[in-house]
Amino acid sequence: MATLVTCMGESLIDFVPLYATDEGESKSGTGGAKPGDTVSTDFRMHPGGSILKVAVGLARLGHHVAFAGKIAEDFFGHHLLLTLKTEGVDTRIVSTAKAQTALAFVAMEEGEPVYSFYGDGTADTLLTAADIPESLYQETSILHVGSISLLRGTTPATVLETAERLKGSALLSLDPNIRASLIQDEQAYRALLQHLIALTDILKLSYVDLAWLLPGASVEESLLHLSGLGPAIVIITQGEKGVLARSGSSQTVHVSTFPVSVIDTVGAGDTFCAGVLARLGDQAILSRERVLSLTEQELREVISFASAAAALNCTREGANPPHRFEVEHYLRSESSQAP
Repeated sequence: MATLVTCMGESLIDFVPLYATDEGESKSGTGGAKPGDTVSTDFRMHPGGSILKVAVGLARLGHHVAFAGKIAEDFFGHHLLLTLKTEGVDTRIVSTAKAQTALAFVAMEEGEPVYSFYGDGTADTLLTAADIPESLYQETSILHVGSISLLRGTTPATVLETAERLKGSALLSLDPNIRASLIQDEQAYRALLQHLIALTDILKLSYVDLAWLLPGASVEESLLHLSGLGPAIVIITQGEKGVLARSGSSQTVHVSTFPVSVIDTVGAGDTFCAGVLARLGDQAILSRERVLSLTEQELREVISFASAAAALNCTREGANPPHRFEVEHYLRSESSQAP
């Protein structure tokens, strides 16, 4: 069987604002509005949830990926399940609940997407250990977790138990994707993150995550600190400033972003995660020992592939990760233009 990446966590519906351009054209997104455009009170629906978006991103990059989460038996839930199946994501371990789907309304403040969530008691928060079949533990080569699935209900404990059981037999990937406004018990949440970071092989954070997790520390200080807590790779995305990364056998590397016309930044971080995991899977880098032995050049190649995928996502409305042929074509084009 091909390498299986299991993405465990939330699925929800993103509502992205519509705006009318000064030419009268109607568009949606968080990055494309310009001075003179009028933002309406209408929203466009997109399948969302960080974990679901990573799964879709991996499927489009040609990988065998499964989604492990609980989906509502309502209209939105049916739409999410259909999206996963249409994208080619393995849904054998999806479970359902007679609950509502979480909803997120997205807007922009100071250049960053901000979210208003409606998610108390929703299906994605109700995942339990009983929902996880033994086949997940037998077949999974990489487990990806994180985001708001670590915040509410029984799902956080289920994610942690799954990661603990897979430690040593699968690569563990974590993107906390911290939503500070949703944190109800900061002490418990920090303790959970500390536990997961110690288990994790691949840790990805944004500079926004760092501001909450390690307030007052520089990005470089944070990178060194987090590298000492257990992860084999720590990756920090910094928007237009590029990406910093460090693995066990390499010095800190910096990879610049790709210049694109940004339409919407929603889903860029999730697409980046999908790119990292896809590139590791491409090269059969599936053990902690192999990750620790990455050379600086190998690490740069992984980050460049992921950055190209994220850049392409930003040229489209909503979270809309690229397919493999698009990323490869874009990288060839960029390489041919390099001096």
